[in-house]
Amino acid sequence: MLKIKNLHASVEGKEILKGINLEINAGEVHAIMGPNGSGKSTLASVIAGKEEFEMTDGEIILENEDISEMEVDERAHNGIFLSMQYPVEIPGVSVTNFMKTAINETRKAQGLEEMPAKDMLKKIREKSEMLEMDRKFLSRSLNEGFSGGEKKRNEIFQMAMMEPKLAILDETDSGLDIDALRIVSDGVNKLRTKENAVMVITHYQRLLNYIVPDYVHVLLDGKIVKSGGKELAHKLEEHGYDWLKTEAKSV
Repeated sequence: MLKIKNLHASVEGKEILKGINLEINAGEVHAIMGPNGSGKSTLASVIAGKEEFEMTDGEIILENEDISEMEVDERAHNGIFLSMQYPVEIPGVSVTNFMKTAINETRKAQGLEEMPAKDMLKKIREKSEMLEMDRKFLSRSLNEGFSGGEKKRNEIFQMAMMEPKLAILDETDSGLDIDALRIVSDGVNKLRTKENAVMVITHYQRLLNYIVPDYVHVLLDGKIVKSGGKELAHKLEEHGYDWLKTEAKSV
């Protein structure tokens, strides 16, 4: 589904990613772990096409199509969803209206007519029930006055509605208590299929107790220095990242 080849990227002239190679197949969950400043969020942002991050070399291939030159909205329309660490507030725009607009803009870009209102309402009802969301939540302004857990649950609702090919969860566990973490993780797990894929970016192993990855990759100083199965996350939890520094120098 996703192939990243020799990806280099910079922010304000400073190189952050220094040759990332990664392949994610449909049906898989990949965890990207690493300390602060290692390039995890930059990787997520570059895949999503955020303009403040400059891709200087390499390729990003989604389902055999090079998306490296696509704008952020084009990538979204092609099936990439990014759950941000700090979701933005949009006063005056309800969660429901935001989702209607997002879905119909994607359908328009794909040459489809707008989703009929009855079908939209049915989908909103089904996805909100699946995620155990209060209907009143859907009429509130997007993220305005939301708690950290509510913001993250709302993003999982957006993910459920958009049904992306690749969902990138950028530190979605940040600031969540155990109950909120469980609710968000349950939502992600319910949305996993053989046709989509998930990239989970996190500092900590605890999220991976709930969203169990097929593969774990460790990012240090802009490079993937170690890949393995879910047991790698447990080893990082026990030993930290210091034991990988020697290996990182040889990559």
